Amino acid sequence: MAGPSQRIKGQETEIVIVANGELFDNIGPVTEWEAEFELELISKGYVGESTERKDSIFKGLKGSASVHINTKRCFDLILLAVDKARRRTAGVTVNAKAKFLFPNGDRVRLLFPDLEFGAMPIGFGSNADYGELKLEWACSEHRIISV
Repeated sequence: MAGPSQRIKGQETEIVIVANGELFDNIGPVTEWEAEFELELISKGYVGESTERKDSIFKGLKGSASVHINTKRCFDLILLAVDKARRRTAGVTVNAKAKFLFPNGDRVRLLFPDLEFGAMPIGFGSNADYGELKLEWACSEHRIISV
């Protein structure tokens, strides 16, 4: 069992976006992100049984990220996502990878292939706040690689 020293913080994670096979870098510093493995519980009761049977279905992944806007690459990502949704550019593929670095040297990579994007709001809280792009995404598959 891993003790408190094995817990990781955001500083031990890294998010990388790859668009059409090329690193899509410099979209800005990521302020927060999350990924959710969507599993649906199913419960079904049958005649003659006193307890319902349980099952589950994997429905894919969804997630979100917030990025401080510091280059035009944020807008390039928006354009890429819109072009993909409108099917203006054939074969657009956007993948993401999250790396987790543990204090004992263990590393885990979580791959999210063929992302689809949802809402992408841009906002400024006040004149003193940095501009922020929020990303909403989903994908059907994933891979977890431990090294």
